Amino acid sequence: MEQLINFLHEDPVITFAILLAVILVVPLCFERLRLPGMIGLLFAGVVLGPNGLKILDSQSQMMTLLSDIGLLYLMFVAGLEIDLEQFRRVKYRSIGFGSLTFLVPLITGIAIGRIFNFDWNAAILLGSLLASHTLLAYPIVSRLGVVNNEAVTVTIAATIFTDIGALLVLAICVGVNKGNFSLVNLLFLLGSLAVYTVVVLFGFDRAGREFFRRSGADEGNQFLFVLLAVFLASFGAELVGVEKIVGAFLVGLAVNDVLGESSVKEKVLFVGNVLFIPIFFVDIGLIVDIPAFISSLSSIWLSLAMTVGLISSKFTAALGAKLLYRYNWREMLTMWSLSLPQVAATLAAALVAKQAGIVSQEVLNGVVVMLLVTVILSPLIVRKTAPGLSLPETNSKAATELFSWKTGLSEDEPFTVVVPVYNPETERYLIEMAALLTRHEGGRIVPLSIVTDNPYMEASQVQTALRQGEELLEKAIAISEELDVSAQPLLRIDDNVAQGITRASQEQKASLIIMGWGQRAGLRTRLFGSIIDRVFSTAHCPVAATRLLTSPTKIRRILVPVENDSPQVVRKVYFTQILAHANDAEVTLLQVCDRRLSGGQKSKIESKMRSPISEFAPQTKIETRAIASNDPVRAIVDCSQQFDLVVLNSQKNITNAEGFAFNNITNRLVHQLTCSAIVLGEP
Repeated sequence: MEQLINFLHEDPVITFAILLAVILVVPLCFERLRLPGMIGLLFAGVVLGPNGLKILDSQSQMMTLLSDIGLLYLMFVAGLEIDLEQFRRVKYRSIGFGSLTFLVPLITGIAIGRIFNFDWNAAILLGSLLASHTLLAYPIVSRLGVVNNEAVTVTIAATIFTDIGALLVLAICVGVNKGNFSLVNLLFLLGSLAVYTVVVLFGFDRAGREFFRRSGADEGNQFLFVLLAVFLASFGAELVGVEKIVGAFLVGLAVNDVLGESSVKEKVLFVGNVLFIPIFFVDIGLIVDIPAFISSLSSIWLSLAMTVGLISSKFTAALGAKLLYRYNWREMLTMWSLSLPQVAATLAAALVAKQAGIVSQEVLNGVVVMLLVTVILSPLIVRKTAPGLSLPETNSKAATELFSWKTGLSEDEPFTVVVPVYNPETERYLIEMAALLTRHEGGRIVPLSIVTDNPYMEASQVQTALRQGEELLEKAIAISEELDVSAQPLLRIDDNVAQGITRASQEQKASLIIMGWGQRAGLRTRLFGSIIDRVFSTAHCPVAATRLLTSPTKIRRILVPVENDSPQVVRKVYFTQILAHANDAEVTLLQVCDRRLSGGQKSKIESKMRSPISEFAPQTKIETRAIASNDPVRAIVDCSQQFDLVVLNSQKNITNAEGFAFNNITNRLVHQLTCSAIVLGEP
């Protein structure tokens, strides 16, 4: 057995293969148990580490390198995912709550450290570990459509304040720990850090904008630029005398606006979330010393004190915000639960502090205990409190502005639907779908054929592609004449299909793009995204990705799953009603709710679904239905058996088998639905 373990430690390929297997299998198993996947990775690290099966060695060069990259990536993503626009909107209240939720836990942590006989430097650093927070439950409030509630927005925006504050305290504590501490040295460190911060935030922001402008559509080089920026900023932080994770976090903030919601950002997040960050969590599990934790009574008491201190101090901070800004109790509890999780900045700072010798193994164990408690407790509380949050009044006119086809067009510019044609088998249904809408709105269809051309293609290949494109357009014209709609075909040569579609659509001042997709996609598409995915990311107008199993003219029953009454959902319903009115179809709005709700509560949900659409709905028969189920995907799929078409949103998160980066629910639905489907994306 010992020889086998030595062999595993000596061969980095086998170690890497084991890590990939752990990352692939363990989170899936834990998520089936309704536990976060990160807990599974920590557990796997404990089991495979020196205190378990001894299969993985945290001290190996490969493990150290990959874990360090994961650590930097974790902090970079933490900075990248902070919504600066939200912070700008509510900056004063965000600074107020950010100060409370930073200072109260900081003071609590210092007190705990002094009670357990920590020196002042270690006690202050312990306080900073409690002060930051990770928005682990953000997907829940996003799915429920309550992000626009002021209390939620303030909590999200306060993250930038708590994370920067915690990293600043870490930088000072590490500097103090290196010795020769004096007031002059402290002022020099703070001055160097201030200059470094300005250089990173403004320098990388400007450099990123210039590079992205010059590189155009070259996403590969843009991706490499972002990675290079992360490691250069991290190296610069060490030169200044602070920890490299400070640089990674700051460069995340710096390129935040540059990346926006682009496909490059999706690829950056994909690489980190799939590979490097999970390896970092496994490495934390390797370091955790469970036997020492169990055998040491002081370690147990310290972990308990840290966890209780964190929960109570974050509650006190949220209560202070309630009294200061007159939030109600539900909003206060939501702010408290959103600010509880301790993952990104806390875990990274704890590891750095342990490596620097400022805190002991007991503190790292206590941080892991805090992580386990808060990542389970926070989502549970958010699911209870967030659904009842009030929102600003929905302006139906504003909510439907994206699908008010004349918006931004002069009176003599018609409603225009661009239909990229590529597959002869799906072309007719796409033109029929476009015809339904254009007849209703009084506009035109632009059948579009993109012929790719690059230096590596022979002239004969280009000519063949041109002939095929012309044949597709001739067929599109014939179908349009048959359906009695105006069509203006467009043949375009471009080196990139997705860019050709979006450029042509903008030139034609398109109101909508209608595309089709096949049943399956190859490995390349699954890894790097499909043409439709890239069109979703770059189009200036709404995009409807369709999988039509029957003629759109035969669609009589349309199902629209809704999760909330957010503007995006309202716009989806508005689009569906236009389609239904053009085709004399019936629309059913479906919301999947908790099994524990009473019949009266379900009736209220059904009534609430009607309210945001009552002002603009055409004369279309609309039914609202609330179904109780713990599995929304299964409930929607079962209900869809009675319908001809299901209309979904394109909210992006992960890449599915067809190559679309949809959120998890949309991904599963697209894979399981047996009827026609439309996935609607917005600019």
